[in-house]
Amino acid sequence: MLRWLKTAADVIGGGLFLALFVVFLVQITARFGFNRPLAWTDEGAVILYVWIILWAAAVVVPEREHVVFDLVWNSVSRRTRQVMRIAGNLLVGGLALSAIPASWDYVHFMNREGTPVLGVSFMWVFLPFVLLLVALVVRAAWAIFNALRGVGLEADVHA
Repeated sequence: MLRWLKTAADVIGGGLFLALFVVFLVQITARFGFNRPLAWTDEGAVILYVWIILWAAAVVVPEREHVVFDLVWNSVSRRTRQVMRIAGNLLVGGLALSAIPASWDYVHFMNREGTPVLGVSFMWVFLPFVLLLVALVVRAAWAIFNALRGVGLEADVHA
C-alpha cells in the first residue's frame, strides 16, 4: 500500500511538471512564434509552479534528500543523535501542527477570491501549503517513532 501511494504521489508530481512544461511551450510559441502573448499561460505557470514545489516538498522528496547540515550530527554519540532527532522533529512537527488551523482558515477564506485571468479559486492555489504542513506533522511523528526505536540514528544517515 505504501509503495502504491509513493508511486501515485510521483505520478501526480510528474503530471504537474508535464502540465507546466506544456503551458510553458504554449507560452513561448504564442509569444515568440505568433507575437500574441497569452495571459492565461503566465497565470497557469505560476499556479503550477506553486503546486509543484509544495507537492514535491510534501510527498515526493524523501527526508534524506533534503539539504542538511550534518557536521554536528556526525560528531556526536548515538544517544545524542536520538535526542537531537526527537527534539528537532518535536519542534518542526509541533510548529507545523500549530500552523494547520490558521493556515486552513486562511486558505478556506481565500475560496471567495479567484485568480484574475483563469478565475481559479485561491483556495485551490494555496491548498498544497496545508498539505505540506500535514505532511510535515506526519513525517515528524514517524521520525520520532523511529528515533524512539533507535532506527536511523547512524552517522551519515538522515532517513
